[in-house]
Amino acid sequence: MKSETKTSAPEPPQANEARRAAAVEPRWPVSLAIFSVLLLFWLMPGRSRLLPSWSGFAIAIALILLMTAVSLGGNRPSWLRFERAAMLMLATILLALTFLVVGFLVGELLYQPTKFAGQQLLTAGIESWVTNVLAFSILYWDVDRGGPENRMNRSETRPDWLFPQTGVPDAVAPDWRPTYVDYLFLAFSTATAFSATDVAPMTGRAKLLMMLESCISLATLTIVASRALNVLGG
Repeated sequence: MKSETKTSAPEPPQANEARRAAAVEPRWPVSLAIFSVLLLFWLMPGRSRLLPSWSGFAIAIALILLMTAVSLGGNRPSWLRFERAAMLMLATILLALTFLVVGFLVGELLYQPTKFAGQQLLTAGIESWVTNVLAFSILYWDVDRGGPENRMNRSETRPDWLFPQTGVPDAVAPDWRPTYVDYLFLAFSTATAFSATDVAPMTGRAKLLMMLESCISLATLTIVASRALNVLGG
């Protein structure tokens, strides 16, 4: 009597995809960017500060705890969705505060040009510019292709930005995908060149976000920083 051998059926693609979904992008670069932004708000001159100094650190601690839970908890969809919503809210708040600070400084320069000393104005302008770059880098990182975990696990979501590495697959690692450093460089280039450089925006929201960042950076450098240099030079 011949013994029958049982062969297991191959796993469906969904099971393999779910196993690969355990990959979670490290959160420490984003955590460092958040602390840097909130530290800049704390160091901003008192005349241009819009929130109490302790409020920024309270927000930072809450977000760092959330990202730590995501890193330790792996790929729990509920944690990832909650973290993404919290990051989008943080980036929106930071951008709103940066926009308000720059608008406040420009308004004061128009109506009370002697209110700020040159050093205070230059400090506020530089801190606003750096905050603008870091806040948009967090927003780009959280928006593109549905978030970091979608990118880590090669989701089919349409990309918002096309990176040059995708056009030269032989020159990069086989599993290359953009991480936070790539979005930090994108935000820095947009704020410095006021336009797209090596990364091409592919969607309408990507173009609108880059336009907004360029406008804030342009107002900061051409109005606030230039006025500060004139005061210090005079």
